[in-house]
Amino acid sequence: MASEKQKQKIVEALLALCAERDFARIGLAEIAAGADVTLAQLRAAYDGKMAILADFARRIDAAVLAGDDPGMAGEPARERLFDVVMRRFDALTPHKAGVAGLMKAARRDPLLAAALNRIALTSQRWMLTAAGLDRGGLPGLARAQALALAYAQVLPVWLEETDPGLPKTMAALDTQLKRLERAGAMLGRVESALCRLSGRRRAAEAPIAHPDGGAEAAVSAAG
Repeated sequence: MASEKQKQKIVEALLALCAERDFARIGLAEIAAGADVTLAQLRAAYDGKMAILADFARRIDAAVLAGDDPGMAGEPARERLFDVVMRRFDALTPHKAGVAGLMKAARRDPLLAAALNRIALTSQRWMLTAAGLDRGGLPGLARAQALALAYAQVLPVWLEETDPGLPKTMAALDTQLKRLERAGAMLGRVESALCRLSGRRRAAEAPIAHPDGGAEAAVSAAG
């Protein structure tokens, strides 16, 4: 059984290799060698490369959640989400080269891109939760996917930025979150309209109660 320290080394080894070569060309034996673990220990810890990446995402999620700022609770939703996403970029900074290599590989490999999106959806739901914006069911999934897409638009800006203050990244993120805010307001109006329409339809389809015998009597009388 691999220890927590060994798992951390495995994750770091894969990210280091992603900075050097295409993801598809990285072998499990190379990861084990880079982490100084045996193949048996690697197998005990993970099913494969995507499982290692999923664990990497979980570790980044945990770092973001651990840095929660209670002082942001009273801020507007967009400001809270901005703070959470910027904390995510801060947590990713030590792995920037590996993330860049992984994103480059994903642009050439649709299957890898789809797998990374599945991991991103889980992470973005946690980011929404950290910002107090989580919802259940399909609305929650839609929010997570929208945030994942917005995040994907900002990620290249962050990867290219060299200024430690990240002014370009913050500007790009602010733009994307404003777009999400506008889209969310529009969807909210559509959802409210659909709810009102559904309510009117249910009222129109409800049986008319007979004054003497209730709804059943009204149906019998009609027959």
